[in-house]
Amino acid sequence: MDNSAFEMHEDAPQKHLSMEKMNIISRMEKKSQWSLVSIFLLCLLACTITTAVGVLILSLVYVNNSQPHSDVHFKPEAWPLQTEVPMVQKTVDPKFQFLNHLPNSKVFEFAGGAIQWARYRNNVKDYLSAEEEAFGTSLNSQRSQMTLGTLRIKSNGLRAPHWHFNANEHGYLVQGTAWIGVVDDGGEVVTTYSVTAGQVIFFPQNTLHWIKNVGNEDCFFLLFFSTHDELQTLDVDDVFFSTPEDIASRSLKPEGGIDFIRTFHKQEEDQGVNLPPNLAELVMNASYVQSPDSLVWRYFFDLKGSKEFQFPGGVIQQAQYWKNGSELNNNEKIFSEFLNQHQNALTLSTLRIYNNGLRQPHFHFNANEMGYVLSGCGEVGITSTQGAIEFNIHIGDVIFFPIGTQHYIKSTCDEDLLFILAFSTGDQLQTLDMDDYLQATADHILAQLFFKKQSEFKKIPKFKEDQAINLP
Repeated sequence: MDNSAFEMHEDAPQKHLSMEKMNIISRMEKKSQWSLVSIFLLCLLACTITTAVGVLILSLVYVNNSQPHSDVHFKPEAWPLQTEVPMVQKTVDPKFQFLNHLPNSKVFEFAGGAIQWARYRNNVKDYLSAEEEAFGTSLNSQRSQMTLGTLRIKSNGLRAPHWHFNANEHGYLVQGTAWIGVVDDGGEVVTTYSVTAGQVIFFPQNTLHWIKNVGNEDCFFLLFFSTHDELQTLDVDDVFFSTPEDIASRSLKPEGGIDFIRTFHKQEEDQGVNLPPNLAELVMNASYVQSPDSLVWRYFFDLKGSKEFQFPGGVIQQAQYWKNGSELNNNEKIFSEFLNQHQNALTLSTLRIYNNGLRQPHFHFNANEMGYVLSGCGEVGITSTQGAIEFNIHIGDVIFFPIGTQHYIKSTCDEDLLFILAFSTGDQLQTLDMDDYLQATADHILAQLFFKKQSEFKKIPKFKEDQAINLP
């Protein structure tokens, strides 16, 4: 029907629906646009945060690497963070560079006796204490050429035949009676002799020797070795059992050949100081031969019978090389000359300081000094480039004075203070006492140095008698 009015009414609802759809679509498009913008902004924010965190991490890593590292460790698996507190090393009194309480050190026990050491150790774990380590390190760092050991041998005990790779050995017998054997180059000459308390023994480096207690009481030796490194020693039994059986058999050519060699059995315990429980069954006839003095005195010195150097406050005796041997007897000359023939030999001495006596401040030009307190007690003072140190000493203590270090020793007990001293020189010991070097210095030099009138130094007397050990 061509009815324009009908046609107009029919089109009106259609137009209304179309407008609603358009509005809905428009709103949806706007929502869609806002959603995309939100997503974009969120992504941008996330990227910004990630970048900031990354920069922060890199900054922390850079700072950590550019500064010294601390002992604080972070453990991501254990939150909150835990801090590991570093161990604080024990502070050691500086006096232990010069003092060793030897009775506190490890005792190496053997069937026939015991040994204790005041020495340097390659492995720091071998020291029993930080104080012992300080002393051993001092001996080594000062290149002291000094090691000390005490050797106790039971009655009939034997310090097995042995030799030292890297040191001469000097010994002082404090107690007992021993029989010594020394094998010279080639084995053609064997020197044997007896030694009693107060006497000195000497074994050059790489010289085979043994020590046997032939008395009823323990022997007690103080042994000094001319090395500041760890002592290197070989015992004859260890060498024998390290040698292949066929080599030993061919070398010794015993009856029974290699079968005889196989009858020897290495003991489970170290035989360094030996005393078999069945010794009476093993040894039926022991002879202790005394070699001629011309041989014996190369390895022996009668220190207790030697000249005493008397001072107001004490006495000194010395087993050393003398440039002028006019006051020595023939046997002492043998020892003096033989000692001087060996590189890195030592000088041994006894120092006795009476009650309240003072071994005045002094130093040695050509030797380090090591000493062992045999009796009494005292006070020691040391002046070095590090300053002044004072400490007390008692029986069994070991002291060490580096070359050129001024030191003094004062007796503080009722009984005499008695030392055994060793010096790291085979030449005649060179010493300068405080009173001697002040007297020898021009008084106008002293006046200028001490800001004191020159005439004041005339108040310091010069004594005819040597005051090396004096009394108040």
